[in-house]
Amino acid sequence: MDSLDANRRLVRQYVEAMNRGDMDRLRSLFTEDAIVHGVMGWGGLDKVIPIWQALHDGIAMELTVEEMVAEGDRVAVRYIERGKSVGTFFGNEPTGKSYEITAMEWFVMKGAKIWKRWGARDSASQSRQLGFPPS
Repeated sequence: MDSLDANRRLVRQYVEAMNRGDMDRLRSLFTEDAIVHGVMGWGGLDKVIPIWQALHDGIAMELTVEEMVAEGDRVAVRYIERGKSVGTFFGNEPTGKSYEITAMEWFVMKGAKIWKRWGARDSASQSRQLGFPPS
């Protein structure tokens, strides 16, 4: 397996762990000095794991890979992100409503692990579809 295949495989493992809400597995896929950027903040794993847990517990977020491109130590992914308001999510009570948006993430690998990750999604559309009040 070449490094591009290994990088794509690592990102697929990230998606599988994210969809299961497996925070221990997610932590194992990242370097100790990883930095994660997203619409809800950025920082090391100690800062973002609670955000990811809230996404899983509050809105049952699930990612479906639509397209993945790898070059060098980088992987870019376009997803369909779906979920449903099933629990309290950052102060919003559950509505039972579902959402579907396009999301994109960009990864940089180091030492066969994820070193950096940037995520972009239309969180305003997500909130509207879930029935949350405008922030």
